[in-house]
Amino acid sequence: RRVRGAGIQMNSIVVENPGLLTTIQDFGRPGYGPLGISPSGAADPVALHLGNLLVGNEAGAAALEMTLLGGNFVFGSDTVIALAGSDFAASLNGRPLETWHSYRVASGEKLVASATKDGARCYLCIAGTLDVKPFLGSAATHLLSGLGGFEGRALRKGDVIPFRDPITTRRGERRLSASVADKLRRRGVLRVTEGPQSDIFSAATTKLFYESAFRVTEDSNRLGLRLEGPALPSSTVTEMITEGVSLGAIQITPAGQPIILFVEQQTTGGYPKIANVIGADMFRIGQLRPRDSARFERVSMSQARAAWIELQQLLASGDKLFA
Repeated sequence: RRVRGAGIQMNSIVVENPGLLTTIQDFGRPGYGPLGISPSGAADPVALHLGNLLVGNEAGAAALEMTLLGGNFVFGSDTVIALAGSDFAASLNGRPLETWHSYRVASGEKLVASATKDGARCYLCIAGTLDVKPFLGSAATHLLSGLGGFEGRALRKGDVIPFRDPITTRRGERRLSASVADKLRRRGVLRVTEGPQSDIFSAATTKLFYESAFRVTEDSNRLGLRLEGPALPSSTVTEMITEGVSLGAIQITPAGQPIILFVEQQTTGGYPKIANVIGADMFRIGQLRPRDSARFERVSMSQARAAWIELQQLLASGDKLFA
């Protein structure tokens, strides 16, 4: 639906400026890899989770994911909103808004989000339900296939996104606690477990991988993050048979450069995989910007499981999450 010069529609969000890349995302649609469908969903699911809790939604409710440069949005009803993730220097009718803080919004008010001040993505969470047609049980936009979200694409100027149940009485304004925010703070080290082809890399190459810093390149996107650093050749020159690949797998290209497979990844691949980012650190990938630096730390499977349990316990700690 598009604005046609009329007033703001009730129970809707009008896109005056979509920013660089704004899509509707929820927790995605895992489990369809055998059908060739990657999960998509929020690049930073932790930020989405906490932003939704701030406004009283279910943790996986659909929200607007802004990338690097935010947009301008006008609200057609009173509601409650929260911005979660990176700081996009947002304001509401000229009043500065804090990240990780919920706010009441009146009908007709405009949110303006600028360029990111730190990470890559910010989530605009709205109390209620974005009224878009689900695909395979999810509202997540899968850009590569043009499915899900709002017409299967990034938002454009003039789009009108309907939403249901814009309840303003769920809770008053509140914020994420400082201790929780500190635990989620950006850091440049990603924990990884060994990949299925880690043994084809020499000890010297493996050492170089774990001791080097890699730069995120400008051609990174939701399919994968291309990294630039010292060449990491495999010790054998063989062509792999294409096989299934997992979210967070770190492939090494023939040029010896890593690619971290991300939320819209291809579901099969033929490059050797030296490592895999652990589940507890996947949300950190979603906040890496072009030219950011990333390093890798090898952990055991038991350490990876413990880190995942620790993160889930943090997210499930109820009102202790908030100040």
